[in-house]
Amino acid sequence: MAPTLGRSQSLHLLKNKISRTLRGQRSFLVRRKPSETPAASESTPPQLSVTPTLPPELWSLIFRYVTLISPDPLDVSRGVSFLNSRHCQMRDYRTSMCNKRNLCLVSPLWNAMAREFLYQFVWICRSRQAQALADTLVLRDSADGDGRHIRRVLIETPPMERCSPSDVRIILDAATNLTVYSDYRSVRRARRLDPCETECSSEELLSALAHPSRNLRWLSWTNYDSDISFSLHMSPKLEMTIAQLEYLELTVCSPYFPSIFSDILSVHQKTSSHEDNGHHPITLPSLRSLKVTLDNATFAMLAKWALPQLTNLSVVSADFSYAGGTGFSDFFQVHGPKLTQLELGHSSSMIEEHYLTAPPNRPTIPLHEYCPNLREFICSADAEWNWMNPDWISPHILLPSHPSLELIGIKDIDKRLIDDAEVFASPTSEQGSQFFLLSTQLASLLNKEAFPSLRYIRDLSYGSDVMRRRGFVGKFWEGILGRCKERGVWLEDCAGVNITGRGLKRASLGLEE
Repeated sequence: MAPTLGRSQSLHLLKNKISRTLRGQRSFLVRRKPSETPAASESTPPQLSVTPTLPPELWSLIFRYVTLISPDPLDVSRGVSFLNSRHCQMRDYRTSMCNKRNLCLVSPLWNAMAREFLYQFVWICRSRQAQALADTLVLRDSADGDGRHIRRVLIETPPMERCSPSDVRIILDAATNLTVYSDYRSVRRARRLDPCETECSSEELLSALAHPSRNLRWLSWTNYDSDISFSLHMSPKLEMTIAQLEYLELTVCSPYFPSIFSDILSVHQKTSSHEDNGHHPITLPSLRSLKVTLDNATFAMLAKWALPQLTNLSVVSADFSYAGGTGFSDFFQVHGPKLTQLELGHSSSMIEEHYLTAPPNRPTIPLHEYCPNLREFICSADAEWNWMNPDWISPHILLPSHPSLELIGIKDIDKRLIDDAEVFASPTSEQGSQFFLLSTQLASLLNKEAFPSLRYIRDLSYGSDVMRRRGFVGKFWEGILGRCKERGVWLEDCAGVNITGRGLKRASLGLEE
């Protein structure tokens, strides 16, 4: 008979059993210390870090390529030519901003590294976006604030969504490293009805923008007050701006534009006499591209500027009568020999109105003599038919011929194709016959007597390129391509890539490239 255990011995054995059981389960919950033996170290997998130990410069390069936009909005050298697309698509910008936001939300470390790219390019398309950005910059106002990362500001809003000048002023003051600023009629005019109103004026915005410490290389400026304000205030501010400015776009947006014409002339005469008395004109030593939406009097003022590096000029005016004034001629006589690229943009209705109201024997402007070194010319597809010479449609009435022109770029072909298809569409018409006028216009460019040095014709319309790649109006482009081959001229799309018969054939079969 086995001996009977006492109460104390039974409790002791039960306690030891429970302790052994708990020690066995705790071994799965508590990490063991790595063994010092080689066998134990080989069996234990190494611990992986969540963030690889890479130098900050390499992380910056990785984030840059992850959030890259094409074309690069920070590459100001690309936008010097008017043949290149100066803006990326809105959908590409939103995709890039979504990627940047996701990187900032990964961890505090990634937030600090990706914040630089989050604020590099700011595209404002609503007034509330400018207000939100201004509030954010005010809350983080410091030497290491987010404003120092801003390098480009693009303001392009609908007419009813224009930004407050005060918000724009806050953004400009915070963006100490700004190199590109573009305002396309998207800043609200300062309201001076209330004496207590604190909104800043256009001159105050320009003063903040044209600070001597800025490295501004690209400026698209809209003058909202009047051309008198432009003549009296903007010219000195531009002279105070940095000497690295390479691209300048000037637009006049004033409701009193027609009524101030005589005042502009008087201001210009005073300015000219002031300069003749020993005062030097405005000098922009690095400016290579100038785009103006102005009038004849302002052309006379620009003729006084010293622009030694100017090679590209774009003129898009709301008043076609500037072409018959002395200011236009003075400008081209002074700066025309330096130009290698010229863009003239007007609608067909303005040209027709000019012909109806102009004197019958008005002298023509010899642009081919003013611009002997011209190599590239950009015009609109909306050209007017010259009934005095019905077999010939020049790209622009001011440039019917040029001996050294090598490239002609045509804008708004997509709009012309859509309009002609709606106006001349007929159930019995053959495919492509409704585009007879546009086809004749493009074929007229191949006239060897008018443009003996022509080598390239480029379609600058992105919408037309999309239509062509999807197989629309294929017969039209096949006819144009055939005529270009006969003349020995290359036909190019908006990216400068050759349009080939094989590509048109693939597009007609639904094989989009």
